[in-house]
Amino acid sequence: MSIIDLYDLFIHNPQITTDSRNCPKGSIFFALKGDKFDGNQYAGKALASGCVYAVIDNPDYYIGERTILVDNVLKTLQQLAHHHRKVLGLPIIGITGTNGKTTTKELLAAVLSTKFNLLYTEGNFNNHIGVPLTLLRLTHDHEMAVIEMGASHPGDIKELVDIVHPNYGIITNVGRAHLEGFGSFEGVIRTKGELYDYIRRSKGKIFIKKENEYLQSIAKGIEQITYGNGDDAFASGQVVSCDPFLVFNWKQQGKLHTVETHIIGSYNLDNVLAAVAVGRFFKIPAERISRAIAAYEPTNNRSQFKKTDNNELIIDAYNANPSSMKVALDNFITMPVQPKAIILGDMRELGPTSDELHAEVVAQIKKGQFDKVFLCGEHFSKVGKEFSPFATTEAMVEELRKQPLKGYHILIKGSHSMGLEKLADIL
Repeated sequence: MSIIDLYDLFIHNPQITTDSRNCPKGSIFFALKGDKFDGNQYAGKALASGCVYAVIDNPDYYIGERTILVDNVLKTLQQLAHHHRKVLGLPIIGITGTNGKTTTKELLAAVLSTKFNLLYTEGNFNNHIGVPLTLLRLTHDHEMAVIEMGASHPGDIKELVDIVHPNYGIITNVGRAHLEGFGSFEGVIRTKGELYDYIRRSKGKIFIKKENEYLQSIAKGIEQITYGNGDDAFASGQVVSCDPFLVFNWKQQGKLHTVETHIIGSYNLDNVLAAVAVGRFFKIPAERISRAIAAYEPTNNRSQFKKTDNNELIIDAYNANPSSMKVALDNFITMPVQPKAIILGDMRELGPTSDELHAEVVAQIKKGQFDKVFLCGEHFSKVGKEFSPFATTEAMVEELRKQPLKGYHILIKGSHSMGLEKLADIL
């Protein structure tokens, strides 16, 4: 079946599922494969559970005209999403970056939703499956979309931009993350830069931090809408305070706007200024931009502030890499609070340099003069022996249950797979 014919079926049945346990009546099931499962095996179940069609790529599971046999289910899903995007033709902002892309996406969504009927990436639907599923949620009622794109290997962003065809692009920053997949920091830059490569070819525009030398070096020949600290940026602003929430100023036509956010960390200034730049570019009134940013509250353990009966917590346990770890520690060091404790878990997927990069974090800890230090994980156990690290998160949880902390300001940060968010319940 051609994509055009499949698209006609989709127009009449515009709901997609990839989970045979969740089959709304009239939906289309795409039988995706994973390392430990084959969706083809569940096509019959999906049809019996309410799906009107099942798209498969194994002829052994063909059970009649309601099963649609294709060469590759994933590629077909991606092609269908791309075709749908072209048919609707609405403006799309594509976002990637090492750190801050989800926060920036949500800030953009908060600002743009004050004017437009907006679709934006939910949760972590930012990969080769999540992006097409997001695009297929677009309807004629939407006026714009913000699509987040993640990457852990060279070519990942190119694959996604070829599906999305964004009109505008944002790379929040580039840092040392997923080095196991990228091979080097230069590999990170090249892969994130695949977004710029598409924007350059398509004559689109980028929103870019004016002072970011890495991004500016790969942004030649692209029309820029800039944000940053200098008055010559399209959207300029500075940190006013961060105790613990970020308060910042930004200027428009000589008028100063002060915004009190619910976001932890001065390192989030770039993210809020990106939202200001996007809002200004799309002619959203300044007061509306400021209100939207002020109202935004982070979720999902991304720089969340939580006050318990015993302590005040900064929970940043969704992700961690050397650059995000450094700025989180720098910010915590400068916060005028006492006493301070840090609970850090391993940064994953850093490849052969992992121990070296964890040692850099340990060196930063030594300069920070923290009252309590708790480290856990394979790599911190090797390089942070002076802090008596724990081999696992579970061992650290057990110790903190025996010797609870009380009256501390605590930064909790580590890769998501470390599961540090569970500490919030015992602190």
